[in-house]
Amino acid sequence: MAGNTPTATSYIQHHLQNLTFGHHPEHGWSIAQSAEEASEMGFWALHLDTLGWSIALGLVFVLLFRKVALKATTGVPSGLQNFVELMVEFVDNSVKDTFHGKSQLIAPLSLTIFCWVFLMNLMDLVPVDFLPMLAQKVGAMFGADPAHVYFKVVPTTDVNATLGMALSVFALIIFYTIREKGFSGFIGELTLHPFSSPNKLVQALFIPVNFLLETVTLIAKPISLALRLFGNLYAGELIFILIAMIGLWQLPLHFAWATFHILVITLQAFIFMMLTIVYLSMAVEKH
Repeated sequence: MAGNTPTATSYIQHHLQNLTFGHHPEHGWSIAQSAEEASEMGFWALHLDTLGWSIALGLVFVLLFRKVALKATTGVPSGLQNFVELMVEFVDNSVKDTFHGKSQLIAPLSLTIFCWVFLMNLMDLVPVDFLPMLAQKVGAMFGADPAHVYFKVVPTTDVNATLGMALSVFALIIFYTIREKGFSGFIGELTLHPFSSPNKLVQALFIPVNFLLETVTLIAKPISLALRLFGNLYAGELIFILIAMIGLWQLPLHFAWATFHILVITLQAFIFMMLTIVYLSMAVEKH
């Protein structure tokens, strides 16, 4: 950490700093040794911990479900097969109830979103000092100063990760809208709603207002998706960090908050999935 006896502020800042790799104006391509260096690396810097955990947890989901699919039986299923079938049925029913178009992508996409986001959120239950301290020990083995080894383990507490997922959903919204309604239909949705008039002159006057309102509504979808997930998980992580600083009451408070946080973790994954389905359904619906 920042010195042998870190202050509360430095302890919190250390836990909230990502392992950042990028091009520094003075040091070239390197791993940031402080929050200031990470900031100086600019927009194209990479958060290695966020990328690493996101990819690793995505592989856990893919390999686990693939293993169950390969070993699936019509006889007495295993407990893991029961769990996977329950998840698939739950997501499939959610898609059937909410998505009103025809697409073979939506159900697998929704299942992937729910499981992947849930697994990333689940990392918030790992004791806040365990993996960062392990990373510091590994860094020290390679000659790094442990005080400058940063390691966040919850990808969804990084707004870059949540915004990246939300922008992917946004791209699908645009794609499905244009595929179902054509480019002219997409432009029409932005300019002919919500205000309309049979009088062509009046309708022409409504176009700038409609365009402004509908553009704001469209852009708000990915932003709300990203910030809702990020805000809830970031706040949860911060509370875990504050609990870790308490000392004597750390274990009972950590257990109590973790028990409640399981609901938050699951709910946020569900909300992200459901909003994705709703937004894609709205994209294919014709007015």
